[in-house]
Amino acid sequence: MSISPNSQYSLCFALSLLGIFNSLIFSEATTLELIHRDSPLSPVYDPSLTHAHRLRNALHHSLDRVNSFKHANRTKTPLQTYGGIYFMKYSIGTPPFEVVGIADTGSDLIWTQCRPCIRCYKQTPPIFDPSKSKSYHTLPCKSSFCSSRYVESPGCSKGTCQYYYDYFDNSHTAGNLATETITIGNENPVTTSKTVFGCAHDSAGTFPSFASGLIGLGRGKLSLLSQLGIRKLSYCLTPSIKNTSKIVLGEDAVVSGAEVVRTPLATDSSKYRITLETLSVGKKRIEFEKDVMEGNMAVDSGTTFTFLPPALYNGLVAALDKTIRYPRVVDPHGVLKHCYDIGEPEKIIFPIITAHFKGGDVKLKPINTFFWVTDHVVCLSMLPSEVGFFGNIAQLNFWVGYDLEASTVSFKPADC
Repeated sequence: MSISPNSQYSLCFALSLLGIFNSLIFSEATTLELIHRDSPLSPVYDPSLTHAHRLRNALHHSLDRVNSFKHANRTKTPLQTYGGIYFMKYSIGTPPFEVVGIADTGSDLIWTQCRPCIRCYKQTPPIFDPSKSKSYHTLPCKSSFCSSRYVESPGCSKGTCQYYYDYFDNSHTAGNLATETITIGNENPVTTSKTVFGCAHDSAGTFPSFASGLIGLGRGKLSLLSQLGIRKLSYCLTPSIKNTSKIVLGEDAVVSGAEVVRTPLATDSSKYRITLETLSVGKKRIEFEKDVMEGNMAVDSGTTFTFLPPALYNGLVAALDKTIRYPRVVDPHGVLKHCYDIGEPEKIIFPIITAHFKGGDVKLKPINTFFWVTDHVVCLSMLPSEVGFFGNIAQLNFWVGYDLEASTVSFKPADC
């Protein structure tokens, strides 16, 4: 199978809630649009960035993401950095006050900066003032949510529950744990009351100025998904930055059909982790570890590249060198590690790499495994790492579905 060097695709994605929420309990599917971060439709689109700049930004973001998971402990929550974040617009309070949150699949808490600010990072949009909302209520210290089971480093001050999150890049947020009315969607909006969130009066670090805070989309009890009762979601990421991708939430967001491959989520993880047993290049299966660790790969649409255990990565590139008969070269941008100089790109036929997950095999197309860095230099879009990630390039042109009731992740080939 061949791919064109002009088929450049997703580095990172910006999420814009442009869809319509049809029901509060999400008994039917709700479809939203995903906008590529480098698309002219993106709120952070920078036309001055070259392809090389975007490639380096994607790598830096991916490495930050990997390092945050590698070193994370109970008081260090992974944070998606500016290179590849999702944006989510919603309203909070009564009357509704619009805020912009950074969607983070690696954490659970919803939080936004609040007045009065003891210390706040510079925020371009207006800051939420809870004193002007009729529906704002702080949580008492005796609340069941005021516990380390739900928030990092809970505290108590004058009878009010407080939280503190310390992120790996030394950013932090602290404030009152409270409940508030949240409104989602511009047309036919859905309003949910008594949603638990963090009202931040002290936050600092690397947060971008256009964002008011974070939206936790993890598997924990305080995530937006959990509080809205959403147990199923799926998305289809398009290779073209000119087109929008889709994400579906609700009971009908099930990926089904003859070509669906399902793999179980790791049971002992709050992240979206699945088990990669090994890879194949063509019909050549790469020998890997006999005892594969459960949940060794995090499925993460916010990480660009795929990161493999070093032994598996080394076996993969050795197998590719036996199949791809073109000169090895260095990535001119210094980002990716295993590259080839393709003299006539239109004639190259790439091998199919198959990911053997626990429960089924996913055949990855060249668009999922190779990245054109120049008109004639193509690189493997995978890197070695102690922490495994199945990045968004590997997920292009697949319906990827998460069923939290069945505890599975599904993959189905598609033309997104």
